[in-house]
Amino acid sequence: MTVDQADIDHVLQLERELQSPAARGNVARLRELLSSEFIEVGASGRRWELSTILDLLEQESGEPDTAEIGIDSLEARPLSKDLVQVFWDSTRDGRRARRTSLWRRAADGWEQIYHQGTPLP
Repeated sequence: MTVDQADIDHVLQLERELQSPAARGNVARLRELLSSEFIEVGASGRRWELSTILDLLEQESGEPDTAEIGIDSLEARPLSKDLVQVFWDSTRDGRRARRTSLWRRAADGWEQIYHQGTPLP
């Protein structure tokens, strides 16, 4: 099995979904999208594990004025037959960051295993 364009398109769709308020406020869906081994290094430089991210997103979903996340320059490249790297720029509350994610093919679909944000001027 190889990564084809349909796989890349699907991973890009999942990346977009993961930034949506509907997914970010749905712990069950987040557990489907994020690996149990998930790690994030945020734009702040802090490192988070899955449980911390789920807690943070649950708190965020309860805030009524949470700003939408803008997605620009979304693209992906296969790194192996079961691994895709995604690149994009985010805009939220006037802050911008360059982002990258790693998505791994699992038995039941694609799951994000790593995400990092680097602040942009």
